[in-house]
Amino acid sequence: MARSAKFWDRIAKRYEKKPVGDEAAYQRKLAKTREYFRPDMEVLEIGCGTGSTAIAHAPYVRHIRATDISEKMIEIAKGKAAAAGVQNVSFECSAVEDLDVASESIDAVLAHSLLHLLEDKEAVIERIHDMLRPGGIFVSNTVCLGDNMQWFRYVGPIGWWLGIFPMVRIFTSNELEESLASARFEIVHAWQPDKRVVFIVARKV
Repeated sequence: MARSAKFWDRIAKRYEKKPVGDEAAYQRKLAKTREYFRPDMEVLEIGCGTGSTAIAHAPYVRHIRATDISEKMIEIAKGKAAAAGVQNVSFECSAVEDLDVASESIDAVLAHSLLHLLEDKEAVIERIHDMLRPGGIFVSNTVCLGDNMQWFRYVGPIGWWLGIFPMVRIFTSNELEESLASARFEIVHAWQPDKRVVFIVARKV
């Protein structure tokens, strides 16, 4: 975990300056997510990066608790929120495994570009299920390299060792959906904006 945090700290400024790869797809994901928001909702975002998504969603909910393992990312996010005058987002540096969240206390959890970076995504998905109130929403956007880039399982560890890539776990979109089903989530919306990424809205059942 410490090595992953150092990787993201090192690239935080560069990451912030990098433009969104597909702006239309990003806006579609924001719009779809907001269909499930209410003004009274308490939202948790894990792996919030530099805070762009949390800030964009802030007007549509009561409060967003946005977390990331990178202190540098969180510093940038706080600065962006202050500049935008956003007051209902609280940013903190924490791994999801270390978060103090009561059972059934959250209305929605967001995890964008995160599940493929976790050591044990199944354990985290189970934890998210526990955090959510009955009927709560889990929104994720996940790189599934197992669908068409199986070769990365050989290249990725070398890049990780050299500090070029983050740690990336290889699984398919079907395997991700199976993980969600096993954790007692019902998928209510799924969309693949490209052949490597799946955007999923799932409901706690």
